[in-house]
This record gives sequence, C-alpha cells and structure tokens, in this order.
Amino acid sequence: MARSPDVTASPPADLAPRFATAWAALVYALSTMLLAYPALFGQILLNPRSDQYKAGYAFREFAAQSLRTGHGFPQWNSYLFGGMPYIAAMHGDIFYPTFLLRMVMRTDLAMTWEFPIHLMLCGLFTYLFLRAWGFGFYGALIGGLAYLLGGSIAGYAGPGHDGKLFVSTMLPLTLFMLTRGIRDGRAWAWGGFALVVGLAVLSPHPQLFQYMLIADAAFALFVALADHPGYGALPRGVAIRRLGYALGGVIIGCLIGAVQFWPALIEYKSWSPRAAGHDWATATSFSFPIEETLNSYLPQFSGILDNYWGRNTIHFHSDYVGVIVLLLAGAAFGASAYKSFRRFWVGTAIVSLLWAFGGFTPFYQLVYNFVPYTKYLRAPSTMIYVTAFSVSILAALGTERVLAGRVGKRYALGWGIAGLVIAVLISAGGYTALANAIQSSIEYPAGFGPFFAQRVTANTGAAILGAWRSFAFVAVGAGVIWALVTDRLPARTAAISLALLLVVDLWSIERLYWIFSPPAAKLFATDPAIEAIKADIAKSGQPARVWTEALSARIVQGDPAFDGDAMMSHDVRIVGNYHGNQLGMYQDVLDAGNLSQNQGYKILSPQFWRHEDVGYLYTGADDSTLIQISSQLKVPPFTRLAGPVLDAAGSTVYAYKLTPSNEAAWIAPLMVKAPEQQALATVLDPRFDPSRIAIIDTSATDIQAATAQALPAAVSTKAAVSIPLAGAYDITLDQPAIAGQALVVSENYFPGWQATADGKPAAVARTDYNLIGIALPAGARTIQLRFQDAAYVKGKRLTLAAILLAVVLLAVGIVADRRQSVALTTTA
Repeated sequence: MARSPDVTASPPADLAPRFATAWAALVYALSTMLLAYPALFGQILLNPRSDQYKAGYAFREFAAQSLRTGHGFPQWNSYLFGGMPYIAAMHGDIFYPTFLLRMVMRTDLAMTWEFPIHLMLCGLFTYLFLRAWGFGFYGALIGGLAYLLGGSIAGYAGPGHDGKLFVSTMLPLTLFMLTRGIRDGRAWAWGGFALVVGLAVLSPHPQLFQYMLIADAAFALFVALADHPGYGALPRGVAIRRLGYALGGVIIGCLIGAVQFWPALIEYKSWSPRAAGHDWATATSFSFPIEETLNSYLPQFSGILDNYWGRNTIHFHSDYVGVIVLLLAGAAFGASAYKSFRRFWVGTAIVSLLWAFGGFTPFYQLVYNFVPYTKYLRAPSTMIYVTAFSVSILAALGTERVLAGRVGKRYALGWGIAGLVIAVLISAGGYTALANAIQSSIEYPAGFGPFFAQRVTANTGAAILGAWRSFAFVAVGAGVIWALVTDRLPARTAAISLALLLVVDLWSIERLYWIFSPPAAKLFATDPAIEAIKADIAKSGQPARVWTEALSARIVQGDPAFDGDAMMSHDVRIVGNYHGNQLGMYQDVLDAGNLSQNQGYKILSPQFWRHEDVGYLYTGADDSTLIQISSQLKVPPFTRLAGPVLDAAGSTVYAYKLTPSNEAAWIAPLMVKAPEQQALATVLDPRFDPSRIAIIDTSATDIQAATAQALPAAVSTKAAVSIPLAGAYDITLDQPAIAGQALVVSENYFPGWQATADGKPAAVARTDYNLIGIALPAGARTIQLRFQDAAYVKGKRLTLAAILLAVVLLAVGIVADRRQSVALTTTA
C-alpha cells in the first residue's frame, strides 16, 4: 500500500551502519578517485588552461628546491618581472601544509594530490557538520557528496585553483567548530576553530577567505541567537560570550596567517600594481552571468570549456550543481524539524548567489561600497562556492524528508514532467532561440562576436544531448523516490540508489575538468635553445635576462615558455611573463614604453634591454624577421645561438644573443635626486646614459646627492656580478671605488635589500626609478647585496606565537571538557 507523506515520521534508526564515519570517508575517497585515478599512474593534474601549468609549477618547484637544499623558504624571486619578494608578492601555498608534500615527492605529483585529498575532505567535513546537527547517515552522506562532487568544488581542478579549494574545504570544518563551540559549549572547539581559520588564511586566497568569514559570522549569529529544536535558545549572556570566543578564534586564526599576510598587507600592498584598488568595471569583472545559472541543471547550455560562448569569454570551471542534487534540494521544502536551519541556508544561498552575480544586479553596489577590501578584489563569481554549500545542505535536508516519507508521489511526478518538458523545448529550437538572443546582447571584445556566434551554433548538439542526459537522471531519480513512496523500495536501498545516482550524474560532467598530462619532466622539458642560452650565460660568467616573445605564428597556443613561467623552472631569468602581482614600479617601466602591449616587434626596446639587463631573445622568429627588427631599431644584428628547434610544447623556437651585451651592474660617477615621475620619464629616453649618472629617489635621506652642473664622463670601472642566488648578489669591482660613485644593479628595489662594501654597511636606495643603487665608499672593491624581508621575520614570529596559543587552547579545552563530562557522570 502506498504511503502518504507523514510529517512526524523519521528515518529508521538502523539506517546508519557500524563505523558510520569510516564508511562515509571510504565513500568520499572512492568518489574522489573516480576523478583522480590517473594520478595513481603518475599522471599530473596540469593542462594548458590551468594556472598551475602557466606559473604554479614553476613557483612551487622554486621553493621546493630551496627547502630541499636546506636554504629555507625563499624570500626573493629574481626570475620574473625584474625580481620581486617571493613571500610578500604571494606565490601560492608557500606555508599551507601542502608544501610538506613537496618535500617527500616530486613537485608535480604533490601539486596533483592536493586536489583529491582536499576534495575528499570537503565531503567528510560536510558530513561531520551535518551529523553534528542530527542528520541521519544517508542525509549527511549525500550532503557531503553533493558538495565535493559539485561543479563549484570539483571544477577547481580545471583552472588549477588549489587555493580556492583549500578555503572551500575549510568552510564546513569552521561551521562544525562553531557548532560545537557556540551551541554545545565545547571548550576545545575554540582552539580548533582558530587553527582551521589559520589554515584558510595560509591557503592563501584572501577573496574566498573573506567570503568564508562572512558565512561563518552569519552562521555564528544564527547558532547563538536562534531557538534550535532539541537544543533550545542560549541565554543571552552565554550567547554573547561564545560569540566573543568565536571572534577571538578569528583573530588568532588571522595571526596564524601573519607569516604570509604581514609581508603582503603591511609591506607590499603599497608597492603592488593593485595598490589603488579597482574601479567598478574591474571589480565586477568575471561576475556570474545570470543566464548561466541554467548550467546548474543543463551544464552544456553556455558550452563546456572550448565550447563556451558566454559573457566572461573564458570559462574553465564548472557551474553544474547536479540534477539529483537539485531534485533532493527541492524536497527540503515542507514540514520539517529543521525549519530554522533550512531557512538560514536558503537565505545564505540567495544572498551568496546575488553576490556572485556581481555587476549584473544592483545588489553588488552595496557590497562594493560597504564591504571592506572589495575594491581590491575582482571575480565576485567566486562567492558561488558558498551557494554550492548551501544547496548541498538543502540536498541533505531533502534526503532526510524523502527517507522519512515526507515527500509524495506528486513531487516525483512533477520533476519527471518538468525534465521532459525542458528536454523537448531545448530540442525543438529552444536552445537556439535563447542562446542566440543572449549571445547577441553580449558586448564581446572587438572582432570576437562572430567567433562566439559560431560557438553557439557548434554547441547546439551538445546542449540538446545534455538536456536529455539531465532528463534521464531526473527520470531515474524521481523513479527511486516514487518506488520508495509506494513501498517498492526499502529506505536503505533508496538511499544507496540516490547516492549512486548523484555520484554518476556529477562524475559524468566533472570528469571533463580533470585533465591530466605527462609528468613535468616531459611537460616542461628543456630544449637546445634554452640550453644554448644557459651555456652562453655560464660562459660569460655574468647574469642576463631573457625576453621570451613569440613574434611568429609557429608558436603553439598556450606554450608555457611564452604564455607562462616555464623558463623559471630552468633557472632562466625572464623579463615577464605571468604573475599578476609584480612590483608596480616595474610594471610602470613596461607601460611607459608601451612595452607590455602585444604589438608585434614594436614592443622591443633597446633602452629597456639596457635598463633591465636583457641579453637574450627566445622566440619563434627566424633570421629574416630578426634582421628586420634590428634594422628598424638601429641596433647591431642579433646572433643566433640555436634554432630552429622544437620546444616541449611543440613550438618552433630560436635563441638569439643581443649585441652588444648589456650589464647586470655598472658604476655611475654621479648621483642626483629627482622625483619618481621625472626618473621614469628619463630612464627609457634614448638620450639617457645610466653609466654617467644615477637618479636616486628623493626618499633616500641617508644618501647625499650632488647637483649636476654637467654630465661627467663614464668611468672605466667594471662590476663583475656572480650569477645571483635567490636574493643574493656578490659583486666585485676591478678598481677601487671613488666616494660619490653609485653601483647600480639591474634588479628591482624593494625595502629589505641590504648591502655591505668590503664588509661594512653601505646605503641602499631606489635608483633609476625601479633599480637598486648602492652609495659606494671610497676604496670599496667587494660588495655583497642581500635581501632580508623584515616583515616576514615579524610575521613568522606572530604565526608561531598564534599557533602555540591555539594549540594550548585546544589542549586546555579538551582537558576541561573531559573534567566536565566526568563531573556530570558522577553527579548523575
């Protein structure tokens, strides 16, 4: 006999197996490995669309080598953009515990395993959070599966967004800690909460960390102030005190991250190209297009990966929530003991989705104008992970109601009919009409409209097939619910069936974003052109930078030697290429000569080469092209060192040497002071001769500059520079220095550079706008230049103190809770 919905029914008490948490962990691990299994065979999770491919590997291998050789965490990166602080400019998960993996395995494998490890933990932490709120085993299990396999989380693998995944993993764990601390009064939770917040800070992804704290704050208020069935309401004084503990945990957690953010926020912020913040257009770039919410049900609607035709022009992640997840989330609405809990997560889903829409709704004006630090961020669409978590909680609630018999046949039938109608409409021209209407309203970059219009047409078959795929899962999922309601399936079998359907549904889409490649040794292998440049540098004994510029259509799209930082992994110092938070003054030098614009060989500048010690060109251009360039620039012909050869990506490349060679350091006989804008206008002027005068920044109060009556002649003193290590130069002069002379080093200046001349301290100042200048005392011959980041040293001390405090709070809390438990047992 069919069962009607019963608002008083509960899932059978025996649905949870023995060792429930262990079984849940196993399910999450197996579900994760459905996506990650190629890693078991040595494949790595890098692809040309991934930030890890472009830069992440080079950044992490650089630090891993430093740690493996006993040199500790590097503080300076001399390989990119004229040099920059390694810690303050942020180069990924420098201090997040995943760096330990790179100490025991290859860097590329360690980077790969970060993803499945955290994906599995996303599910497990969500499960623990839901169990803490009294959810049954299968409701909690499905909530965790919905979160870990959903596109917003599993899709991080495509663009290589590990920092986002780390913070997304910590979100349910912080909520679990807040539940135990605020609702249950567990003293140990505050030390644990501080440690988890600290991990999220060290991710380091400040934007998602901010969003996590906002979600935590809202949930903390909900737990402290609401009346929860089975628990009641906290006395106001107790609620306020525990909210204070939560705030203290956030403060301690933020201090745990001081080793990373003290240098970044306190020291580097004003030197960053982002120092002034973003205007509205930049801050709202990569907002979540409203129409792309259709991807949550129909993942092929706006096109997957190379078929994407939407407003953001690139889209390397997934928006798919999952048909079974949506089916179960819809079942959450109705009579339930979790009414206030459901209301909170519905509200969170709505607010976070509006936030993710960014500039597409007026709501984001409030965020932009009133939420701190928003003007320094962009891509509000990244808030979508909070929406995804909220929907996962609703899916768990829906599962509880389905298993308790509170969902009727009409619900299942309604979903089946809706899924069929959508599939028919999409197939009968609905996709074409809607997609063309949306596409025609989009303002693409000039010339890209026809290209994306073609993608709309090419995507038609995939969208239609996808609509029927979604309907198939709707039909089977609704059928399971129907069978449960009509007593044709026992509750346990129905729960397992829904969980399996959910996994298969999400896996069938998210697997497309887990793109594996051969090991880094092959992916970023050297080539004869790179080796020729390195050999020539070694032969000269002097450092020099390499300009990597395609200048040819024979370069493979996405080649990391040109579109990324692959050369860094070969210990080659390059002029660019990919970072995003390089020193602002270096960027000013690029922009001043229109050097960073992609305008063919016009971007080449002999003045810039001289200023930045550019000695080599790694390119796809052949001799005839280089002859034209040298003729136009009126410089001596380039000397070909190697080529044509194939690089690791399959591009045809050449290596050239510039003549005459530029210098890594030189002596200027006279120092003058000038405002920075005047210095910037001067250093790339062809008439400026840096070997005759050094322009010291006016902020250098410890250097006495002269007033130039006439330009002195260049001196014959030569500076021999050893090949620099990370943050270390050793320079020898072939003649004793004369008082008043300056040694100028072609490396970016930043506070922390310290110099000695013959063992005695020498004044260091920003020189020639962005370079390092050292005031030489009379007779100096040997100069040592070292970078020591004082903010890192201070931040490290704060981090260690905060970790110690959090651990003490955790240990003391565990002891206090045990004593209280014993006392209550004795009293009883």
